[in-house]
Amino acid sequence: MSDLDSNLDPRRWRALFVIALAQLMVVLDASIVNIALPKAASDLNISPDNYQWAVTAYLLTFGGFLLLGGRIADFVGRRKVFMFGLSGFAAASVLGGVAQNQGMLYGARALQGLFGALLAPAALSLISVTFTDSKERAKAFAVYGALSGVGASIGLILGGALTQYWGWRWCLFVNAPLAVVAVLLAIRNVTESKVSGDTRYDVPGAVTATVGMLAVVYGVSQASTHGWHAAKSWGFIAPGFVLLTLFIFIESKVTNPLFPLRLLTRIRSGAYASQLLSSTGLYGLFLFMTFYFQDVLGYSAVKAGLCFLPFSLGIIVSATVASQLLPKVGPRPIGTVGLSMAAIGLLLLSTLSVHVPYLTHVALPMLTMSLGLGQVFVASSSTALFNTPPHDTGAASALLNTTQQVGGSFGTAIQNTIFATALASYLASHHVMDKPMPSHLGDAKVHGFDMAFRFGSLALAISALLFFVMVNIDRHHLGQHDESANVFI
Repeated sequence: MSDLDSNLDPRRWRALFVIALAQLMVVLDASIVNIALPKAASDLNISPDNYQWAVTAYLLTFGGFLLLGGRIADFVGRRKVFMFGLSGFAAASVLGGVAQNQGMLYGARALQGLFGALLAPAALSLISVTFTDSKERAKAFAVYGALSGVGASIGLILGGALTQYWGWRWCLFVNAPLAVVAVLLAIRNVTESKVSGDTRYDVPGAVTATVGMLAVVYGVSQASTHGWHAAKSWGFIAPGFVLLTLFIFIESKVTNPLFPLRLLTRIRSGAYASQLLSSTGLYGLFLFMTFYFQDVLGYSAVKAGLCFLPFSLGIIVSATVASQLLPKVGPRPIGTVGLSMAAIGLLLLSTLSVHVPYLTHVALPMLTMSLGLGQVFVASSSTALFNTPPHDTGAASALLNTTQQVGGSFGTAIQNTIFATALASYLASHHVMDKPMPSHLGDAKVHGFDMAFRFGSLALAISALLFFVMVNIDRHHLGQHDESANVFI
């Protein structure tokens, strides 16, 4: 046995199973409510204008507190925070499952996001510190990356089955047994780790970042009702951007920042920026396609969930292949090709109408997207922590998750606004605003979906360009640990 082998944690693969189970639960929950939303909205009297908040309330608190969650994991202990986050996530899920009105549901979803913000960066940091061998770390990140992608589509399939046969509330209850199993396994198999030294928290940074992101997303959502030029829209968007600018200023001045600007090397910035844009373009897909299948086509929840099966299978296949290719070709070609395929697939999906063949106009575009996205998740996970100092591992992990969740919440709000605007424009142009026929309303909704998907395709295409230009490392760099990359800020 080599010295390297003797230093490896013998429980590392069991620990990866625990971390993967927790990651699957968190990512799955971001989409599982989508498929249950039509039933939940009927039971809780939720209006169409407020549908998106069942998703956005989760994504926004998740993204808003991830940076703070990463720092807490670093300072308090990654294993301890991981288990606390799991337990809290399960409790919030049960609260959502017993919700009696939309406010209670949205509050529970926000709490899920809050505990997820503790859980997710701790999980990614645990992978980084548990797998010290570069080849094993690549495999571990491949598992993590694959689950990040496939969890969303699995959530839609599982959510369809639970909604139809047990009721929509079980889409939330299901997290409790998963969390219990993960906590019990973590006690025996996950090793504690934390940093030493300066462990003060950046509270002003946490407040400005979270409130700023909340204001921007809320303002964008208001634009779907009141228009982009309305005071109710920019009255939130403008202060939100001011707060986010103040957040960057604070981070450049405090001694122990929530978001260390030294993390923004060229390579990591490319990974974060491409993740932000790809999530902006992607997340609306699940919400809109769910309503396309159930509201427009009249499919059952189970059938609607199964319609996402090509997406799940494509990600499993492509993530497996990408994990094998990563040590051989590096992340740059894998991420660039993957994002380009996803952009093409979403553009093809924007040709939907009420009466189109499923195989050619839905399954094929979804498969094209997923074959690309599986590569993206593997490439992004491997580069986001490239050359990260041990003291900043939690913050770097949190930033990767933050860009995904914030991009998702921004993207959902923007695409919902595009959808609502396009729908109203279509009805007006066909002179059916007052009492549209069901056929006209279906056509108008699909037109709105198509416009939202075209925006998403553009975001993915820009993401591919950024990844190619900025993530300029090849396979030879993956095992190196120097800080020679250019720092942007």
